[in-house]
Amino acid sequence: MSQSMAELAAALRDRYPECPVQHDAQTDEVVLEVAPEALCEVAAALASAAGFAFAQLTDVCGVDYLAYGDAEWLTREATSRGYSRGVQRYDGRLDPDQGSPRRFAVVYHLLSLDRNQRLRLRVWLADTQFPVIDSVQDIWPAANWFEREAFDLYGIHFAGHPDLRRILTDYGFVGHPFRKDFPISGNVELRYDPEKGRVVYEPVQIAPRVLVPKVIRPAAAEAAATEGKATHG
Repeated sequence: MSQSMAELAAALRDRYPECPVQHDAQTDEVVLEVAPEALCEVAAALASAAGFAFAQLTDVCGVDYLAYGDAEWLTREATSRGYSRGVQRYDGRLDPDQGSPRRFAVVYHLLSLDRNQRLRLRVWLADTQFPVIDSVQDIWPAANWFEREAFDLYGIHFAGHPDLRRILTDYGFVGHPFRKDFPISGNVELRYDPEKGRVVYEPVQIAPRVLVPKVIRPAAAEAAATEGKATHG
């Protein structure tokens, strides 16, 4: 059955009136936000209900919104040369009860092969000191390693997970490296030294860097195209 993303957003609003639903008309993406205590119930319905049939989980990722949107870079008002980006503030990060910024979220990317649709499911975690949420491994078995990755990199605990262990960092690693406040100095890393014939511990070498995507502005693109025609004409 063919169903547009706008119709999917409307169906989600009808079924879950208490849950925020966002439909970006430009990208045609739909995001459903669910409270942590309702996650398993909503996930089970999304996976099996005939009106949704999101039987496949393609990804689970943690997100650390610490200091998100505190700095905004200009785009159209910036210089026509160089790099810049624009950050659109997201009001949903504010806790509706406390009015304070929430930090950790878990995002689930769902796929319905029956309807050829994708859905993003986001859950905000209330506790920033010990973020915990129920595992959805029983609903989507593919969540097993994804949840382990989020636990390893962000320190998010998944209650009911059958084997919640680190999956990417080394044995005995302390901390969670994808957290925004994870220190980039003062830690050690280990490697095998062929000259010494043993494993050696060394200070972690992490160079701070800012990844800034280039924004191609219409005026600049037209100027470049005109210049190219003149050069090759």
